[in-house]
Amino acid sequence: MSYHATAIETDEHLHRCLVYIDFNMVRAGVVDHPVKWEHSGYHEIQQTPKRYAVIDLPGLVALCGFSKLADFQQAHRQWVEAALHGDLAARDARWSEAVAVGSLAFVEKIKGELGVKALHREVEQLDGRYALREPGEAYSGHFHIENEALNVENTPPWERIVEVPST
Repeated sequence: MSYHATAIETDEHLHRCLVYIDFNMVRAGVVDHPVKWEHSGYHEIQQTPKRYAVIDLPGLVALCGFSKLADFQQAHRQWVEAALHGDLAARDARWSEAVAVGSLAFVEKIKGELGVKALHREVEQLDGRYALREPGEAYSGHFHIENEALNVENTPPWERIVEVPST
């Protein structure tokens, strides 16, 4: 699986992205609520570690438009609870395959800043939200059903990958 950065507008889009990430282990079927996954962003936001923090909480709180950590934590819990009954628990290609997510103005700005690199990228609209994405075929090799689980049937024999010298 490959990884890439996604530019997220710092408004409700960032809130939705945080919750979407919190639901990774829920989507994977490991837990039924983000609170049950000890190593999640949800835990770091709700139970701030004294040492070894991964998330810059003061920065995140400010980016999300809050002045107090407690207000942000309360809103975050509400977003997660709302997502349990909404659409954020489902996989959404905007978060996993987009180059930018936000308002049309934000996405167009990012596309403009990318210049030539954005020539074949498309702006898509869904439910009043916009995403700058690669054409679908750019990801099709990674997300076919046969690639979803790692198992013997989905793993090519070692001999086909590397020439094994005969003894």
